[in-house]
Amino acid sequence: MTPVNHYNVEYEFILGDFFMLKKLLAASMAALMIFAVGCGEDDTEYENLSNYESEEVSSQETSQNTESTDNEKVDLFVNPLTGVAELETDAQTKQRPIAIMVENSTVSMPVQTGLSKAGVIYETEVEGGITRLVALFQDISVVEKIGNVRSARYPYVDLALGHDAVYIHCGQDPTYCAPHLKDIDDIDVNGDATGSKRLSNGLSTTHTVYAITSELLARINKTFNLKKSSADSWVDFTDEKLSLDGGAATNVSIPFPASTTKFKYDAASGLYTRMIGSKEQTDYFTKEKTQVKNIFVLMTSISFYPDGEHRKVALDSGKGYYITNGTKQEINWSKGKSTNGFTFTDANGKEIEVSAGNSWVCIANKNTCKPTFE
Repeated sequence: MTPVNHYNVEYEFILGDFFMLKKLLAASMAALMIFAVGCGEDDTEYENLSNYESEEVSSQETSQNTESTDNEKVDLFVNPLTGVAELETDAQTKQRPIAIMVENSTVSMPVQTGLSKAGVIYETEVEGGITRLVALFQDISVVEKIGNVRSARYPYVDLALGHDAVYIHCGQDPTYCAPHLKDIDDIDVNGDATGSKRLSNGLSTTHTVYAITSELLARINKTFNLKKSSADSWVDFTDEKLSLDGGAATNVSIPFPASTTKFKYDAASGLYTRMIGSKEQTDYFTKEKTQVKNIFVLMTSISFYPDGEHRKVALDSGKGYYITNGTKQEINWSKGKSTNGFTFTDANGKEIEVSAGNSWVCIANKNTCKPTFE
């Protein structure tokens, strides 16, 4: 029997425990290192996530600020000729309008441009029973050119004076109109003068003059003071949709001696389109429809001057019609002195409200013109 060496046994036991403890310590250290590394990686990921979230918030704030800037509304100012907020500066509301004579005799080949941008257009008779137009603009820079421009006539000077406008024309009637031009600030563009050009339109030279608005405005500003004290509207405008009590007026026809002025109501836009026969009149250059919000038909006396040719249009007072939104009503009108504007009243003498928008005013002979409404 081999004797037991207790020393060796105890030594091996102790030595075994030592190696076991060493392994445990090594394992623990490894675990601690893994934990430490893992914590470091988690911290990095957290920092990256924080940076991402911070960038995302910053991006959202920038986007919101951009959207706020894009959606910010620009304040516009009310045009005294239309009652619509469409002018860029308050100063424009307190300046004199520009009145430009425009031809209307070539109805078979309309070459007019800029009419739909006018605030007010007046139409009445000249010699031969044809009509001409005078178009008023609070800001002529809204169009590139206006015309075709024709010569001045006496009643159109009075119409322009009623708005304290600067009057633009190409020539004039030398007998009756020329003396009256001393009463108004006017510019004769004359076909070749600064502010106008002759542009090919398929007609003879007389019919080819157009106002070039950038040049014309520069000339006007050098020549006249356009500032005035008030921005009063020419009529009492309302933003409400008016429905007049005088019956339907979706088709309006005003027969002048040499041609008939017609309008057709477009319910979708709420505007009246001027018609040439059965076709819609469009701008000669831009092809835009010639449309207005309001139509006035003013009945008056139209007679001859002593030469038996030029027309004398009475602008004192009379009866007529106001048309808007496919409806009409009978009105009374008055003007009087050359420098007076128009006043429009109902049967009870109360000033009428007018839809905000541009207007076409036909001044017709009460003895020969019978307007129709459908």
